[in-house]
Amino acid sequence: MTQVRRSDVARAAGVSPAVVSYVLNGGPRPVSTDARRRVEAAIAELGYRPNKIAQALRGTRTHSIAMLMPDHLNPHFAELAQAMEDEAQRRGYVLIIGTAANDVEREQSYLRSFLDRQVDGVVLISAAADPDVDEIERAGIPLVLLDRAAGGSSRSSVVTDNCAAAALGVRHLQEHGCTRLRFLSGPAELEPVRDRDRGWSERTGDASLERVWRSAFSREAGYEAVRSAVARSGIDFDGLFTASDAQAIGALKALREAGARVPEDVAVVSLDGSEASLYTLPTLTAVVQDVGRLAADAVEILVARATGVTTTPVHHILQPSLRRMDSCGCGTSG
Repeated sequence: MTQVRRSDVARAAGVSPAVVSYVLNGGPRPVSTDARRRVEAAIAELGYRPNKIAQALRGTRTHSIAMLMPDHLNPHFAELAQAMEDEAQRRGYVLIIGTAANDVEREQSYLRSFLDRQVDGVVLISAAADPDVDEIERAGIPLVLLDRAAGGSSRSSVVTDNCAAAALGVRHLQEHGCTRLRFLSGPAELEPVRDRDRGWSERTGDASLERVWRSAFSREAGYEAVRSAVARSGIDFDGLFTASDAQAIGALKALREAGARVPEDVAVVSLDGSEASLYTLPTLTAVVQDVGRLAADAVEILVARATGVTTTPVHHILQPSLRRMDSCGCGTSG
């Protein structure tokens, strides 16, 4: 099918291409009512669609937002992406999604690609502890760090209070009478993980983090970390807090294979509260991150920056909540 061009619309309407541009962009020159009607009729008849990238190169917006995340298999990130797409569409934006696969070089490649496409803003869940976003910032493209705190910096951010989230999960295990706790945390170089470690330490008094295991945020890594720990020391704990739902899903499998009953032998609480945690056996009690609010705040900040409503960085810290299910012993009625 031949692509309809602006000149085709102008020819059908009996006007110049400049007049078509004035109608599409609302100026900068006025257009008579008759000419506007003819242009709009020609656009409808020919099915003309403006080239957003070409408009971007002429200095107008593309109404597109890019989101880059570390891992699309992690249920928390997958739900964030869906919430971002819904929110972007509601505001009239197209969302472009990239997955860095926890690879810093791949992350940089995606960021350069977003720059080439003249997106109106970027939401970044970085695979790096200190992401390199200099090119994006030099180009003047608004940036929001999601799930990564940036308080006091020139970069806007939206994040759950990870310290409070970890403390909430640990406290709930303690309320169930668990005294021999373990924490399956994430990579220590990531700021959200350090905040979760702090929440654990403040609640348990374990400043040395001796009872903390670490793994990547994946089902496979969570399974292997718990399987290896049990192989070394047996089931010498009665409560397990995991830094993500993905790790908890793997941990449940490892505990089941070791013959441990959840929650009778080991109570488990995870952090994220994704939909996937509602379909595990048993269902996961979780400290919930509000992905809808995270996405809405990130898009709101980007749109405000892209449209010039504000030029100052904005930092939102959202409070978590607790969802009681079966893995801790509460059950759905708890």
